[in-house]
Amino acid sequence: MARLLARWRPGRAAALLAALAVLVGTVLSLAGSQAASGPVGNAAYTAATAADAGTPPAIDCTAVAKLDLAAIPGAPTAITSAKVMAADANSLGTWAACDVTGLVAPQIQFELRLPLTGWQQNYLQVGCGGNCGSVNLNNVPAAADCTPLTDGGFAVATNNEGHFNGSGVFATDPTLRVDFGYKADHEVAVAAKEIIKRFYGRAATHSYFSGCSQGGHQALTEAQRYPKDFNGIVAGAPANNWTALNVFAHAWNAQAVYSDNGRATLTTPDLAPLHAAVLKGCGATDGVITDPLSCTWDPASIKCAAGQTSTPDDFCLNAAQVTTLHKLYAGPHDENGKLLYPGWQLLGSELNWDVIVPATADTPSGDQNFVKETIRYMVFPNARPTLTYKDVKFTSAYFNNLLRLNHATYDATDPDLSAFKAAGGKLILWHGLGDQHIPAVGTMAYYKAVTKTMGGTARTESFARLFLLPGVAHCGGGQGPNSFDALSAVMDWVTAGKAPASLVTNRLGTDGGTVASRPVFPYPYIAVNTTGGPADRASSYTKQLSTAERDVRVDYLGGFRSGYETVSSWIDGKWVTRPGKS
Repeated sequence: MARLLARWRPGRAAALLAALAVLVGTVLSLAGSQAASGPVGNAAYTAATAADAGTPPAIDCTAVAKLDLAAIPGAPTAITSAKVMAADANSLGTWAACDVTGLVAPQIQFELRLPLTGWQQNYLQVGCGGNCGSVNLNNVPAAADCTPLTDGGFAVATNNEGHFNGSGVFATDPTLRVDFGYKADHEVAVAAKEIIKRFYGRAATHSYFSGCSQGGHQALTEAQRYPKDFNGIVAGAPANNWTALNVFAHAWNAQAVYSDNGRATLTTPDLAPLHAAVLKGCGATDGVITDPLSCTWDPASIKCAAGQTSTPDDFCLNAAQVTTLHKLYAGPHDENGKLLYPGWQLLGSELNWDVIVPATADTPSGDQNFVKETIRYMVFPNARPTLTYKDVKFTSAYFNNLLRLNHATYDATDPDLSAFKAAGGKLILWHGLGDQHIPAVGTMAYYKAVTKTMGGTARTESFARLFLLPGVAHCGGGQGPNSFDALSAVMDWVTAGKAPASLVTNRLGTDGGTVASRPVFPYPYIAVNTTGGPADRASSYTKQLSTAERDVRVDYLGGFRSGYETVSSWIDGKWVTRPGKS
């Protein structure tokens, strides 16, 4: 993104002059009266520049602070500030903005940036990560080289999901639990669209959502519960199976790793030689396993012989380490062998396990800490501040109890997207196969459930597609090419009916230049180097069916079904929960 923001394109001087003119009150005359003919996707947008007039503001930025928005139905809003942001101060691109901050009751904080020139009648809302708790517009995932974003074609907003800081303690309040679970993004979308309408004198024509991790959870919540909020949605590495993931998957990993009388059996120095052994065992020659589900490598194959001591040059696994790895690669399951989260750590993800294993055997892991916040404050009706990852039980009874308490509020696993499809919505799902936080199989399992519910592959691919990125870690990073633009792809799908047949992913060097590229195809197809060309060039790859991905079986206790959702609110001083989507 830094490379994008530093790039100077034609029209930048005009944009900066327009920003300076705003500061002296003459922006409207500079913006001109010519409105854009209509919103466009990236393919068409690249023919224009930020110097184009677009749709100009109808009121001054300072007037936004005086708007009375308390009567917005379902989203009473107060503006806390509205200030001109110069183009060179904008982290999203080089466009001047009216930077608006505000509050949707009771305490959903948001930020909305409104382009002062070049607005193409598009609205973009972005998600957050972890437990959220802050307003951060600096992270827009899966949008590398997205010209409408860098040139001011979008009004862009985000929010804190209704609470402050990343602690899970907010969830002891039922209102804030519901805001985090499903309401905040919808209400911010309602408020932001109203502000946009008043600022420009016309509504946004197309609206988009993009998020990764918790942001991916937010994205799928919108598609399932509020199918008319957004025309196009990009959901990366979604934490949509929230309860099963944050309790059972993370606690399983922690208990598997800290099985040596409370000490870790694996530490980060073990990861590089372990990863090298996995690559060799799976026949990967370019540092990335393209189709990890097709590999059957067993950690026991490098178990230390009697009397053998592992060294960096002669790496082997002791018996406890083999047991730990078998558990990590198998995923959490109950007493009957059913998965308690529909996924597991994939072969080839080992170098990314910084959250799973600690630096030293006696230090905590990220999984430990995440489970602690979740189980103490977020899943039981009342806080249980002494609980730790050790208290999680991998039984069907424990699982069913936690789902009964939380599934209806937190989880976005409904496979019925018929209302979203009927509204014309388009969905791009993406997930890194080297993801250490949220196993990619969980997203495959959800997508397979959607495909079954929606009537098969062809009907599903008419509005929703899943892309899996080899070697890519959680929301980016890792060993595979991880820089790509799904946002432009979903825009072109929405505005031009052009469904993405593939996405090109790039790996960037330290100077920001591309050092490797690879295509990714819709699930269950993979990119295979059949030409013998360089492994770092997208042109070397062709599309092939992965029977391992297509036929993956996930025996998940929770399953995927519709109709589990509830809605909750205060009515006449009482907290009322009733069945149904929002």
